Amino acid sequence: MNLTQKIIKAHLVSGNMNVGEEISVKIDQTLTQDSTGTMAYLQFEATGVDKVKTERSVAYIDHNMLQASQLNADDHAYIQSVALSHGIYVSKPGNGICHQVHLERFGKPGKTLLGSDSHTPTGGGIGMLAIGAGGLDVALAMGGAPFYLIMPKVVNVELKGKLKKGVTAKDVILKVLEILTTAGGVGKVMEYTGDGVKYLTVPERATITNMGAELGATTSIFPADETTRRFLEAQGRGEDYTPMSADEGATYDEHIVIDLDELSPLAACPHSPGNVKPIKELAGKKVDQICIGSCTNSSYLDLMKVAAILKGKTVSPEVSLTVSPGSRQVLTMLAENGALADIIAAGARVLECACGPCIGNGQSPKQGAVSLRTFNRNFFNRSGTPSADVYLVSPETAAVSALTGVITDPEGIDIPDIQMPEKFLINDNLILKPENFRNIEIVRGDNIKPFPKGSALGDTLTGEALIKLGDDITTDHIMPSNAALLAYRSNIPYLSDYCLSNCDKEFPKRAKEKKGGFIVAGSNYGQGSSREHAALVPLYLGIKAVIAKSFARIHKDNLMNNGILPLVFENAADYDKIDAGDKLRIDNAVESVGTRKFILADETKNITVPLRLECGDRQQNMLICGGSLNSIKH
Repeated sequence: MNLTQKIIKAHLVSGNMNVGEEISVKIDQTLTQDSTGTMAYLQFEATGVDKVKTERSVAYIDHNMLQASQLNADDHAYIQSVALSHGIYVSKPGNGICHQVHLERFGKPGKTLLGSDSHTPTGGGIGMLAIGAGGLDVALAMGGAPFYLIMPKVVNVELKGKLKKGVTAKDVILKVLEILTTAGGVGKVMEYTGDGVKYLTVPERATITNMGAELGATTSIFPADETTRRFLEAQGRGEDYTPMSADEGATYDEHIVIDLDELSPLAACPHSPGNVKPIKELAGKKVDQICIGSCTNSSYLDLMKVAAILKGKTVSPEVSLTVSPGSRQVLTMLAENGALADIIAAGARVLECACGPCIGNGQSPKQGAVSLRTFNRNFFNRSGTPSADVYLVSPETAAVSALTGVITDPEGIDIPDIQMPEKFLINDNLILKPENFRNIEIVRGDNIKPFPKGSALGDTLTGEALIKLGDDITTDHIMPSNAALLAYRSNIPYLSDYCLSNCDKEFPKRAKEKKGGFIVAGSNYGQGSSREHAALVPLYLGIKAVIAKSFARIHKDNLMNNGILPLVFENAADYDKIDAGDKLRIDNAVESVGTRKFILADETKNITVPLRLECGDRQQNMLICGGSLNSIKH
């Protein structure tokens, strides 16, 4: 078997491991973060489970760090108190980004990890089966329920050769994105093999698995080998190492070969991680802002290379450079060895160990700016500046470009070889262990509102097509994430006024006036973040179904978890027949869930369109009941 199959088999609870069939797996570890965590813990409380049932669950506070009012602090107090009271570890503000810290302090090869963040596959860098999901799925897993998924195809990404100086792990995953596009990984696990693997450090592997989320993949994974063992030993966790690899002669559903020797520096151009071009084609373009960090590229290794490039030099006067260390461990080690001083002396602004500008929480560039970022997403307006052009690049490309003021190819530039440390600095005093706390009072601020709950499916669904959208609509489009809105993640009524506002500012008002209706969309609807708010807010607005050419995995699951029908055009060309404002009707909805075949009547045009529901038996029952929680209670 390949490595993915091995881990799934070891954790299989139900189903057969046949591609395309629904299975469920036992979850060993979970993680949440504060952007999605408040809602996840409200849902966990609704299950009535007293103590978490996983081997290890961790609540991270790393997203909503801008405390411009009491709202974020209130949410943080709720998360800390509710987590500790239910046996969940808490990583406090300032300790670092969830994926970076989990890799450093908690991840274990061969284990399953479910996280309420789409970049949870970062854990695949040490041989975990790490999957992003909606908050409700994570809440149920914390309560001991298995996680349901469709048995994925496994793609063998064979790495040959060795990266040249100036070419990085970021360029590897950008190359995969160039080959497969942002929808090319849907229903698949990307499993990395080949002789080139041994030349990649754990942080480099984690960069690749982290950004595999942009392929739409279920997850990505590397073997756990001697490199993994040395990393865990350097973290003081040698006992957590278990060698994990595919069997010799293992078979795969697809095979891609990447020759590392032939790679050159790449960039993802506006406004998609899949819009990949060589840096050589972009060289010379004036740059206004550069942001280095995020869960993709904020490791000790990344920032040591940045410091080496900047040492003794000065950032271009035309450039604003920010650096966000991924964890307090990284920041402290940089401070102790002098690298932080080199970064500061060059003119960089050092930000908190947090997600920060990656999620639109600060550092919005000026109007019309060109911003280079070492992040994982460059969706339209994610930076907070609609007119900005954001390019995704490696830390090396970012650092050399910061000095020149224009996009600059780092290949061939003399960058000192940076070695992984034999020992990392270990200080876990910002990680709260639940066994150290007793008789905790759960703190609930005024901004924490009950989450909306679905109702049993009616037999007839009627309403207007409230909006018609194109392809690749992201969860950033559906439920924007920015500094102004992040503080309201626990307040669905407030957020409802901003649903799909990046596409049509009148949509929320129209949805409320019409008392709900339907959303019509193109291909890959709901790509990007796992944020469950992109389903909860439409539920609150009365959306009965989303009708699209295809859906991204996590968002489709979130819709069904909350009782919203994700329906697919039987014939993609029928998308062109439906217009915004058309009056739509679905009869025999309950029976249609059973057959997975629907007929959509467009009463405005007097036509019918066949639709299908792509789901398993369990999800059929869930949709009829009006969502996952209703189904469990039923």
